[in-house]
Amino acid sequence: QVQLSESGGGSVQAGGSLRLSCAASTHGSYYYCMGWFRQAPGKERERVASITSVGATVYASSVKGRFTISKDNAKSTLYLEMNSLKPEDTAMYYCAAALLSFYCPRSVIEYNYWGQGTQVTVAS
Repeated sequence: QVQLSESGGGSVQAGGSLRLSCAASTHGSYYYCMGWFRQAPGKERERVASITSVGATVYASSVKGRFTISKDNAKSTLYLEMNSLKPEDTAMYYCAAALLSFYCPRSVIEYNYWGQGTQVTVAS
């Protein structure tokens, strides 16, 4: 069982930056695929970025070049650095883990563990 807890959300002006963190309850989380998802009101949850156990990353086209996903295995913590934020980035952001090592799926249903979410609001 893996428990995930996000932090770092908040309200910023367009063009601003935020750094999200996701602390995992088990040191074995470095074996997993880890990802950040977001869900805006009335929209489906979508993958923002993911990182495999060996550090391979994937980004949604809408955030590529602006967001950076990283992890600190020693701290069992996943990060999402968000720069040049836009109003359309406003959403609840969730951390998730999939019981896969070398592949990170896009589909929400393939992730086994989820955090409670942290709200990001970007004002224009």
